[in-house]
Amino acid sequence: MKMELLMGNQAIAMGAIRAGVGVVTGYPGTPSTEILETIAKKNPGNIYVEWSVNEKSALEVAAGAAYAGQRTMVTMKQVGMNVASDPLMSLAYIGVKGGMVIVVADDPGPISSQTEQDSRHFGIFAKLPVFDPSSPEEAYLMIGDAFEYSEKYNTPVLFRPTTRVCHAYATVQIDENCYQFKPEGFIKDSKWVIFPRLSYYNHIKLEERQPILSKDFSSYIFNLVIGTGKKGVATGGISYAYTREALSTIKGDCKLFKVATPHPFPEELALEFLEGLEEVLVIEELDPVIEKELIYLCGKYNLKVKIMGKLTKHVQNAGENTVESVTQAISKFLEIPAPKPKAVMDLPSLPVRPPVLCAGCPHRASFYAVKKAMKGKKAAFSGDIGCYTLGNAKPLEMVDTCLCMGAGITIAQGLHRVEPDTINFAFVGDSTFFHTGIPGVINAVYNETDIVLIVLDNSTTAMTGNQPHPGTGRTMMGNVTEKIDISNVLKAIGVKHVVTINPFDLENAMKEVKVAAEFKGISAIVFKAPCIAVAPPSPLYSVDNKKCTGCKKCIKELGCPAIIKDGDKVKIDQALCYGCTLCENICPFHAIGGTDVERK
Repeated sequence: MKMELLMGNQAIAMGAIRAGVGVVTGYPGTPSTEILETIAKKNPGNIYVEWSVNEKSALEVAAGAAYAGQRTMVTMKQVGMNVASDPLMSLAYIGVKGGMVIVVADDPGPISSQTEQDSRHFGIFAKLPVFDPSSPEEAYLMIGDAFEYSEKYNTPVLFRPTTRVCHAYATVQIDENCYQFKPEGFIKDSKWVIFPRLSYYNHIKLEERQPILSKDFSSYIFNLVIGTGKKGVATGGISYAYTREALSTIKGDCKLFKVATPHPFPEELALEFLEGLEEVLVIEELDPVIEKELIYLCGKYNLKVKIMGKLTKHVQNAGENTVESVTQAISKFLEIPAPKPKAVMDLPSLPVRPPVLCAGCPHRASFYAVKKAMKGKKAAFSGDIGCYTLGNAKPLEMVDTCLCMGAGITIAQGLHRVEPDTINFAFVGDSTFFHTGIPGVINAVYNETDIVLIVLDNSTTAMTGNQPHPGTGRTMMGNVTEKIDISNVLKAIGVKHVVTINPFDLENAMKEVKVAAEFKGISAIVFKAPCIAVAPPSPLYSVDNKKCTGCKKCIKELGCPAIIKDGDKVKIDQALCYGCTLCENICPFHAIGGTDVERK
């Protein structure tokens, strides 16, 4: 045994390695990304690891390995579960042989997501066991339990940490002895082929399994009831940690119910908790899952216990919980004044810094080229999920819609059907193109829809930490592989007009945008220039004060964070400049130029 300071995601990864996982798949997305990356880094040599093209593919690869008896794990964020839900629902009926854990990291807040959804509902919907860790230390141990329950009941299991568990750090006791086993291999059997009749009988088995799992979970080590009193608090996940901290400061007597497995709900233990209580306050993220289960049990067993929480507005029903919000809620519930917060230094407010495209980002050049080429034209710009969503901000204002991965391409098609006189552009990143963009392009080709596709190819999955994808020519295992060329894919699926160009070649970029906009049918431009995180910087740029007139066109039109005011004129912050050339190209007075200075 040794002690290590680990991020929650690292703890989950190390726990999976300890549990003998053999195949790990996933798609990057905050707050889950570091789980798979840690396994790849700490790989003892016997684990297959891949970034799949999307979450659906990741889940299906892992399911195949689990059919052959291997322990497998899939990682994704909560919106990725939407993509993987098709195979998930069927897999719940089919089952698995090797332990299969699906890690779905939820993002209350949301902090870095387009939804604030609660993945516990997927467990309820698919009738699958759900584990909800409350700390990195607990996550390290619980992931091993999840594999054991998966194999015990031949079912995939959902493991649902939230951002504050994923990204918290804690000292974790690491067991260096890893579970070793040899998978049996795939045994042909009709049970692996889903048919309506088989689904009917397996549905019956699923329903029969629920109360058995509920009873099993009632004695699970991480589900517990402590304390005494007429009032109780039920909680789970990171909210349990907040609750314990709140109770330590309020110092009130109450019964505490910690729910580590919200589905199937540990009914016997819940009844033990409810016994003798008059009121219960439920603290959880995000939806009233535990709250509804307790209300159901009170009705089922005719218990005169008042259940309060999100449904009664005693706890907020959106946003993440905090120690402060939980302390206030429990203080009111127990009718004990909360201690005054400790005095802190009277510090000035931090300046507001909205998220922006990085200095030197090729997406800025791509958006600018399209904007200038379409000046005076009736055009709509459908965006997508990625760094380039930030193109919606001033002064670019080039993202009119953003829904979900790959949707910009199909949203543009819908807009075209209502307003065919509008030039409809769809922006998509290279990783997102492979994730869910290709079917949308095929749909446009098949249905002869006039849209202009702009692929922003910066040679990486930039938003989540520069992970490889099929267009990079390398895998998560470190192998050099066939680099899939986006322009060749577009041509192969029927796009007749495809051009690849560097967006920093501004004059040609604008010309090609105008040509593509006039093309009948779907046309495509691949703006290809590397992300600044994966390419070396060019020599830095500076402003010639003698030539600068202070027109500030560079600031007003580009919004590059490296260009700042300097009195009545402007200057370039060379700590941020990446030498991209865009500001030089638009300065009407030729006041901006390259230097011999290179960024370190």
